[in-house]
Amino acid sequence: MTVDPTSRDARPFDLLDPSVLVVSATRSEARYIPKGTRLLITGIGKVAASMALTRELSARPQTRQVINIGTAGALHDHHSGLFVPSQVIEHDISSAELVAMGYPVVDRWNLPDGDGTVLATGDTFVADSLRRAELAERADLVDMEGGAIAHVCAAFEVECRLIKIVSDPADETAMDWPALVDDAARRLGDWLTGR
Repeated sequence: MTVDPTSRDARPFDLLDPSVLVVSATRSEARYIPKGTRLLITGIGKVAASMALTRELSARPQTRQVINIGTAGALHDHHSGLFVPSQVIEHDISSAELVAMGYPVVDRWNLPDGDGTVLATGDTFVADSLRRAELAERADLVDMEGGAIAHVCAAFEVECRLIKIVSDPADETAMDWPALVDDAARRLGDWLTGR
């Protein structure tokens, strides 16, 4: 499944509007975003993303929308291209066990104007066919920051959009990610420019 960048999968946004914040884990993933875009580079993983975005939203409370761009691994062979997930789940927290002990845990967030896909977020770089198959039972894509971004946005009551481009199949070949990220970043930049 590939999303048509000209489709109605998203409400319009103005990247030059200072209340719109584009968030990326790495500079390499954000290399081709339009000039003048307000950009936050968080670093890799849930903790880095949470800390950086919390600092930014605390300092600039006028932020009304966060757009998280980045790469993702495909958990199904038929997934390629660009996706706007409708839901993100945190795949590496023991939610069922914590809830059973009486500690309520939020581990999923619904997102506006998505394309129906589910993104799984965790601090593990998935490069293993067995782990991929396990995650494929719950999600379509996997990344390392989207769930954290959605969690912080929910806490600050800021609209959150996730824009993910498949860079690899989340199996043993995912270790080629450094060689694949530039093409993925270019496609993310083209999508943002085309909005």
